[in-house]
Amino acid sequence: MGKIISLVNQKGGVGKTTTSINLSASLAALNQKVLLIDLDPQGNTTTGVGINKGDIETSIYDVLTGKCTIEQAIVQTKYKNLYVIPATINLAGLDIELLEKSQTEPGFSKGTQLKSHIEKINLNYDFIIIDCPPSLGLITTNALTASNSVIIPVQCEFFALEGIMQLLNTIMLAQKTLNPNLDIEGVLLTMLDSRTNLGFEVVEDIRKFFKERVYNTIIPRLIRLTEAPSHGEPIIAYDPKSRGSEAYMNLAKEVIERNGKQ
Repeated sequence: MGKIISLVNQKGGVGKTTTSINLSASLAALNQKVLLIDLDPQGNTTTGVGINKGDIETSIYDVLTGKCTIEQAIVQTKYKNLYVIPATINLAGLDIELLEKSQTEPGFSKGTQLKSHIEKINLNYDFIIIDCPPSLGLITTNALTASNSVIIPVQCEFFALEGIMQLLNTIMLAQKTLNPNLDIEGVLLTMLDSRTNLGFEVVEDIRKFFKERVYNTIIPRLIRLTEAPSHGEPIIAYDPKSRGSEAYMNLAKEVIERNGKQ
């Protein structure tokens, strides 16, 4: 069965989408069959792997509202082993739609819709990576319920730990009420500016707080990493020899190793 991993942090701008794209592409390059699910209404993960939003016929919104099957929404990217379920702006109103449906349809579970769909295709992939929106609403709840574990990207800046307790409380609540098997896969340090001492102080603080859960790989702050998605390419395609490409390949190797996959 595929390992289902959500990338979660309610703070925006921490490298969540960048990591979703580049971790998925790097896993695929290491011969893992990967399904990347874009759960963010902004759809940046979708365009970041080269999918033109004008070409999207079915999206994760259509899956979660019962307009199509999950198989019908899967798009093969131009990269070997990498598949994506795209997102469109329609997803922005999904929280309200799910809430309304749960109030009018007895037995409808607003937090388990994604899980029920993923169970139908889970055996087809080694990894299913879910890029969550920067919020802790119903969409993220669906992701946490469907997932085996979460990766928490944490930016190497002064307010790094701000909001982490709220996020951990949400994860614990999901464990308690919806998904007792949910685990923290790892904490990923992102956007490290090696020119400042502050970044390294934050690294030390995060490692003290999360201990062995922190990945050895640290993602540096690089212009090339921010440029790549605008070209519809993961960093390993856009600039395969860059430090960013090396970092995400190392992260993918860590993820594979932690999960005992070959």
